[in-house]
Amino acid sequence: MDTHEFKIEQQDDVGQRIDKLLPEYQSEWSRTQIQDWIKEGLVKVNDKVIKSNYKTKMNDSIVVTEKEIVDADIQPENLNLDIYYEDDDVAIVYKPKGMVVHPSAGHYTGTLVNGLMYQMKNLSGINGEIRPGIVHRIDKDTSGLLMVAKNDVAHRSLVDQLVNKTVTRKYIALVHGNIPHDYGTVDAPIGRNKNDRQSMDVVDDGKGAVTHFNVLEHFNKYTLIECQLETGRTHQIRVHMKYIGYPLVGDPKYGPKKTMDIGGQALHAGVIGFEHPVTHEYIEKSTALPDDFEQLLKELRRSEQ
Repeated sequence: MDTHEFKIEQQDDVGQRIDKLLPEYQSEWSRTQIQDWIKEGLVKVNDKVIKSNYKTKMNDSIVVTEKEIVDADIQPENLNLDIYYEDDDVAIVYKPKGMVVHPSAGHYTGTLVNGLMYQMKNLSGINGEIRPGIVHRIDKDTSGLLMVAKNDVAHRSLVDQLVNKTVTRKYIALVHGNIPHDYGTVDAPIGRNKNDRQSMDVVDDGKGAVTHFNVLEHFNKYTLIECQLETGRTHQIRVHMKYIGYPLVGDPKYGPKKTMDIGGQALHAGVIGFEHPVTHEYIEKSTALPDDFEQLLKELRRSEQ
Protein backbone atom coordinates (compact mmCIF):
# COMPACT_ATOMS: atom_id res chain seq x y z
CA MET A 1 0.00 0.00 0.00
CA ASP A 2 1.17 3.54 -0.79
CA THR A 3 1.57 5.90 2.15
CA HIS A 4 1.17 9.66 1.74
CA GLU A 5 2.21 12.21 4.35
CA PHE A 6 0.97 15.80 4.60
CA LYS A 7 1.42 18.59 7.09
CA ILE A 8 -1.01 21.43 7.66
CA GLU A 9 1.12 24.55 7.19
CA GLN A 10 -1.18 26.96 5.37
CA GLN A 11 -3.75 29.02 7.25
CA ASP A 12 -6.32 28.32 4.52
CA ASP A 13 -6.12 24.62 5.35
CA VAL A 14 -6.84 25.09 9.05
CA GLY A 15 -10.36 24.32 10.27
CA GLN A 16 -11.38 22.29 7.23
CA ARG A 17 -13.06 18.89 7.33
CA ILE A 18 -10.39 16.36 6.55
CA ASP A 19 -12.59 14.39 4.11
CA LYS A 20 -13.05 17.56 2.09
CA LEU A 21 -9.44 18.73 2.25
CA LEU A 22 -7.58 15.55 1.31
CA PRO A 23 -9.01 15.32 -2.26
CA GLU A 24 -7.43 18.73 -2.84
CA TYR A 25 -4.04 17.19 -2.05
CA GLN A 26 -4.51 14.30 -4.50
CA SER A 27 -6.85 14.93 -7.43
CA GLU A 28 -7.49 11.20 -8.02
CA TRP A 29 -8.98 10.77 -4.55
CA SER A 30 -12.71 11.32 -4.06
CA ARG A 31 -14.38 12.46 -0.86
CA THR A 32 -16.25 9.13 -0.66
CA GLN A 33 -12.97 7.21 -0.92
CA ILE A 34 -11.45 9.26 1.87
CA GLN A 35 -14.50 8.64 4.07
CA ASP A 36 -14.22 4.89 3.47
CA TRP A 37 -10.48 4.91 4.26
CA ILE A 38 -11.15 6.87 7.46
CA LYS A 39 -13.69 4.23 8.54
CA GLU A 40 -11.06 1.54 7.95
CA GLY A 41 -8.48 3.44 10.01
CA LEU A 42 -6.29 4.21 7.01
CA VAL A 43 -6.18 7.96 7.72
CA LYS A 44 -4.40 9.15 10.85
CA VAL A 45 -3.76 12.61 12.25
CA ASN A 46 -0.86 12.92 14.67
CA ASP A 47 -0.76 9.09 14.83
CA LYS A 48 -4.43 8.88 15.86
CA VAL A 49 -7.41 7.48 13.98
CA ILE A 50 -9.99 10.21 13.35
CA LYS A 51 -13.53 10.64 11.97
CA SER A 52 -14.57 12.17 8.67
CA ASN A 53 -15.75 15.36 10.33
CA TYR A 54 -12.37 16.01 11.96
CA LYS A 55 -11.34 19.63 11.41
CA THR A 56 -7.69 20.29 10.78
CA LYS A 57 -5.36 22.30 13.02
CA MET A 58 -2.09 24.07 12.22
CA ASN A 59 0.89 21.66 12.09
CA ASP A 60 -1.32 18.57 12.00
CA SER A 61 0.62 15.61 10.61
CA ILE A 62 -1.63 13.55 8.33
CA VAL A 63 -0.77 10.07 7.09
CA VAL A 64 -2.97 8.40 4.47
CA THR A 65 -2.45 4.73 3.64
CA GLU A 66 -3.96 4.38 0.19
CA LYS A 67 -5.93 1.17 -0.15
CA GLU A 68 -4.75 -0.73 -3.17
CA ILE A 69 -6.95 -2.10 -5.89
CA VAL A 70 -7.07 -5.88 -5.46
CA ASP A 71 -5.41 -8.04 -8.08
CA ALA A 72 -8.75 -9.41 -9.25
CA ASP A 73 -9.76 -5.92 -10.41
CA ILE A 74 -6.92 -5.68 -12.94
CA GLN A 75 -7.63 -7.42 -16.22
CA PRO A 76 -5.25 -8.05 -19.13
CA GLU A 77 -6.22 -6.01 -22.18
CA ASN A 78 -5.03 -6.17 -25.75
CA LEU A 79 -3.79 -2.61 -26.19
CA ASN A 80 -1.31 -3.47 -28.96
CA LEU A 81 1.63 -1.99 -27.07
CA ASP A 82 4.78 -1.41 -29.11
CA ILE A 83 7.61 -3.50 -27.64
CA TYR A 84 11.03 -2.10 -28.58
CA TYR A 85 13.03 -4.79 -26.76
CA GLU A 86 12.17 -7.93 -24.81
CA ASP A 87 13.92 -10.94 -23.32
CA ASP A 88 13.36 -13.13 -20.23
CA ASP A 89 14.42 -10.38 -17.82
CA VAL A 90 13.58 -6.94 -19.16
CA ALA A 91 11.58 -5.11 -21.80
CA ILE A 92 11.39 -1.62 -23.27
CA VAL A 93 7.89 -0.50 -24.16
CA TYR A 94 6.33 2.58 -25.71
CA LYS A 95 3.66 4.45 -23.75
CA PRO A 96 1.48 6.64 -25.96
CA LYS A 97 0.33 10.08 -24.91
CA GLY A 98 -2.87 9.93 -22.88
CA MET A 99 -2.20 6.50 -21.36
CA VAL A 100 -1.82 6.08 -17.59
CA VAL A 101 1.08 3.82 -16.52
CA HIS A 102 -0.72 1.77 -13.85
CA PRO A 103 -4.23 1.39 -12.39
CA SER A 104 -5.26 3.86 -9.70
CA ALA A 105 -8.44 5.42 -8.43
CA GLY A 106 -10.42 6.41 -11.49
CA HIS A 107 -8.14 4.53 -13.90
CA TYR A 108 -8.89 0.82 -13.77
CA THR A 109 -8.61 -0.05 -17.46
CA GLY A 110 -6.60 1.03 -20.48
CA THR A 111 -3.38 1.47 -18.53
CA LEU A 112 0.08 0.34 -19.58
CA VAL A 113 -0.09 -2.38 -16.92
CA ASN A 114 -3.30 -3.78 -18.42
CA GLY A 115 -1.53 -4.02 -21.76
CA LEU A 116 1.64 -5.53 -20.29
CA MET A 117 -0.35 -8.23 -18.54
CA TYR A 118 -1.85 -9.24 -21.89
CA GLN A 119 1.39 -9.23 -23.88
CA MET A 120 3.90 -10.59 -21.33
CA LYS A 121 3.77 -13.80 -19.33
CA ASN A 122 6.04 -12.71 -16.51
CA LEU A 123 6.35 -9.38 -14.71
CA SER A 124 8.14 -8.46 -11.48
CA GLY A 125 6.04 -8.19 -8.34
CA ILE A 126 8.15 -5.89 -6.17
CA ASN A 127 5.89 -2.87 -6.67
CA GLY A 128 2.74 -4.76 -5.73
CA GLU A 129 -0.19 -6.26 -7.58
CA ILE A 130 -1.30 -3.08 -9.34
CA ARG A 131 2.16 -2.18 -10.68
CA PRO A 132 3.64 -5.44 -12.02
CA GLY A 133 6.86 -4.81 -13.92
CA ILE A 134 6.78 -1.05 -13.39
CA VAL A 135 10.20 0.34 -12.46
CA HIS A 136 9.62 4.03 -13.25
CA ARG A 137 6.85 6.18 -14.70
CA ILE A 138 6.21 9.00 -17.10
CA ASP A 139 3.24 11.35 -16.92
CA LYS A 140 -0.08 10.47 -18.55
CA ASP A 141 0.31 13.07 -21.31
CA THR A 142 4.01 12.37 -21.92
CA SER A 143 4.77 9.83 -24.63
CA GLY A 144 7.82 7.60 -24.89
CA LEU A 145 9.87 4.66 -23.69
CA LEU A 146 9.84 2.89 -20.32
CA MET A 147 11.90 0.09 -18.83
CA VAL A 148 9.93 -2.95 -17.63
CA ALA A 149 11.22 -5.65 -15.26
CA LYS A 150 10.04 -9.21 -15.88
CA ASN A 151 11.34 -10.63 -12.59
CA ASP A 152 12.35 -9.30 -9.17
CA VAL A 153 16.10 -9.69 -9.73
CA ALA A 154 15.90 -7.51 -12.84
CA HIS A 155 13.67 -5.05 -11.01
CA ARG A 156 16.17 -4.53 -8.19
CA SER A 157 19.00 -4.03 -10.68
CA LEU A 158 17.11 -1.42 -12.68
CA VAL A 159 16.08 0.45 -9.53
CA ASP A 160 19.71 0.44 -8.35
CA GLN A 161 20.78 1.89 -11.70
CA LEU A 162 18.19 4.66 -11.36
CA VAL A 163 19.42 5.43 -7.84
CA ASN A 164 23.03 5.45 -9.03
CA LYS A 165 22.11 7.74 -11.96
CA THR A 166 23.50 5.39 -14.60
CA VAL A 167 20.31 5.04 -16.65
CA THR A 168 20.22 7.14 -19.82
CA ARG A 169 16.94 9.05 -20.11
CA LYS A 170 16.59 11.66 -22.84
CA TYR A 171 13.46 13.68 -23.58
CA ILE A 172 12.45 16.05 -26.36
CA ALA A 173 10.49 19.12 -25.23
CA LEU A 174 9.10 22.24 -26.86
CA VAL A 175 9.21 25.23 -24.53
CA HIS A 176 7.96 28.80 -24.56
CA GLY A 177 10.59 31.47 -25.18
CA ASN A 178 13.89 31.60 -27.01
CA ILE A 179 16.71 30.09 -24.96
CA PRO A 180 19.81 32.21 -25.71
CA HIS A 181 22.44 29.55 -24.96
CA ASP A 182 23.04 26.12 -26.49
CA TYR A 183 23.45 24.12 -23.26
CA GLY A 184 22.35 24.35 -19.66
CA THR A 185 21.90 22.50 -16.37
CA VAL A 186 19.16 23.06 -13.82
CA ASP A 187 20.18 21.88 -10.34
CA ALA A 188 17.28 22.74 -8.05
CA PRO A 189 15.46 20.66 -5.39
CA ILE A 190 11.85 19.68 -6.07
CA GLY A 191 9.06 19.19 -3.55
CA ARG A 192 5.34 19.74 -3.19
CA ASN A 193 4.12 23.27 -3.90
CA LYS A 194 3.22 24.90 -0.59
CA ASN A 195 0.20 26.68 -2.06
CA ASP A 196 -1.04 24.03 -4.52
CA ARG A 197 -0.88 20.52 -3.13
CA GLN A 198 -1.38 18.91 -6.54
CA SER A 199 1.67 20.61 -8.05
CA MET A 200 5.40 20.30 -7.54
CA ASP A 201 7.80 23.23 -7.26
CA VAL A 202 11.41 24.16 -6.62
CA VAL A 203 11.56 24.36 -2.81
CA ASP A 204 14.43 24.64 -0.35
CA ASP A 205 13.51 21.44 1.49
CA GLY A 206 12.80 19.40 -1.65
CA LYS A 207 14.68 16.40 -3.01
CA GLY A 208 17.75 17.00 -5.18
CA ALA A 209 16.96 17.21 -8.88
CA VAL A 210 19.25 17.76 -11.87
CA THR A 211 18.23 18.27 -15.51
CA HIS A 212 20.69 18.87 -18.36
CA PHE A 213 19.43 20.32 -21.63
CA ASN A 214 20.68 21.35 -25.04
CA VAL A 215 18.97 23.35 -27.77
CA LEU A 216 17.96 21.49 -30.94
CA GLU A 217 16.05 24.17 -32.84
CA HIS A 218 14.95 27.80 -32.43
CA PHE A 219 11.59 29.26 -33.42
CA ASN A 220 10.43 32.86 -33.01
CA LYS A 221 8.61 32.26 -29.74
CA TYR A 222 9.63 28.71 -28.89
CA THR A 223 12.68 26.47 -28.48
CA LEU A 224 12.98 22.74 -29.13
CA ILE A 225 15.31 21.12 -26.61
CA GLU A 226 16.64 17.75 -25.55
CA CYS A 227 16.69 17.11 -21.80
CA GLN A 228 18.73 14.45 -20.03
CA LEU A 229 17.73 13.47 -16.50
CA GLU A 230 20.18 12.75 -13.71
CA THR A 231 17.34 12.28 -11.24
CA GLY A 232 13.70 11.33 -11.72
CA ARG A 233 11.53 13.56 -9.56
CA THR A 234 7.82 13.96 -10.19
CA HIS A 235 7.24 16.39 -13.09
CA GLN A 236 10.97 17.19 -13.05
CA ILE A 237 11.43 18.59 -16.55
CA ARG A 238 8.14 20.48 -16.41
CA VAL A 239 9.02 22.07 -13.05
CA HIS A 240 12.64 22.84 -13.91
CA MET A 241 11.86 24.49 -17.25
CA LYS A 242 9.17 26.62 -15.66
CA TYR A 243 11.65 27.55 -12.91
CA ILE A 244 14.15 28.98 -15.39
CA GLY A 245 11.45 30.80 -17.34
CA TYR A 246 10.87 28.45 -20.27
CA PRO A 247 7.73 26.41 -19.46
CA LEU A 248 6.65 23.55 -21.70
CA VAL A 249 4.21 24.25 -24.50
CA GLY A 250 0.74 22.86 -23.79
CA ASP A 251 1.44 22.14 -20.14
CA PRO A 252 -1.89 22.54 -18.29
CA LYS A 253 -0.28 22.60 -14.86
CA TYR A 254 3.02 24.45 -15.24
CA GLY A 255 2.62 26.30 -18.54
CA PRO A 256 1.43 29.88 -19.02
CA LYS A 257 -2.29 30.59 -19.32
CA LYS A 258 -1.83 31.37 -22.99
CA THR A 259 -0.30 28.24 -24.47
CA MET A 260 -1.16 25.89 -27.31
CA ASP A 261 -4.07 23.52 -26.73
CA ILE A 262 -2.39 20.27 -27.77
CA GLY A 263 -3.89 17.93 -25.18
CA GLY A 264 -1.04 18.11 -22.71
CA GLN A 265 2.62 19.07 -22.47
CA ALA A 266 4.91 18.80 -25.51
CA LEU A 267 7.23 16.23 -23.94
CA HIS A 268 8.48 12.92 -25.32
CA ALA A 269 10.73 10.31 -23.66
CA GLY A 270 12.76 9.49 -26.75
CA VAL A 271 15.76 7.51 -25.42
CA ILE A 272 16.19 4.93 -22.64
CA GLY A 273 19.44 3.07 -21.94
CA PHE A 274 20.63 0.79 -19.14
CA GLU A 275 22.89 -2.15 -18.27
CA HIS A 276 21.16 -5.50 -18.68
CA PRO A 277 20.69 -7.00 -15.19
CA VAL A 278 21.96 -10.44 -16.22
CA THR A 279 24.23 -10.10 -19.28
CA HIS A 280 25.54 -6.65 -18.23
CA GLU A 281 25.32 -5.58 -21.87
CA TYR A 282 24.38 -1.92 -22.38
CA ILE A 283 20.98 -1.66 -24.05
CA GLU A 284 19.70 1.58 -25.51
CA LYS A 285 16.60 2.19 -27.60
CA SER A 286 15.19 5.35 -29.15
CA THR A 287 11.89 6.27 -30.69
CA ALA A 288 10.81 9.03 -33.05
CA LEU A 289 8.50 11.83 -32.02
CA PRO A 290 4.79 10.93 -32.17
CA ASP A 291 2.86 12.21 -35.18
CA ASP A 292 1.09 15.02 -33.33
CA PHE A 293 4.37 16.41 -31.97
CA GLU A 294 6.02 16.17 -35.40
CA GLN A 295 3.05 17.89 -36.99
CA LEU A 296 3.27 20.72 -34.45
CA LEU A 297 6.92 21.31 -35.39
CA LYS A 298 6.10 21.26 -39.11
CA GLU A 299 3.43 23.90 -38.57
CA LEU A 300 5.86 26.09 -36.62
CA ARG A 301 8.49 25.77 -39.37
CA ARG A 302 5.93 26.56 -42.04
CA SER A 303 4.66 29.64 -40.21
CA GLU A 304 8.16 31.08 -40.01
CA GLN A 305 9.13 30.66 -43.65
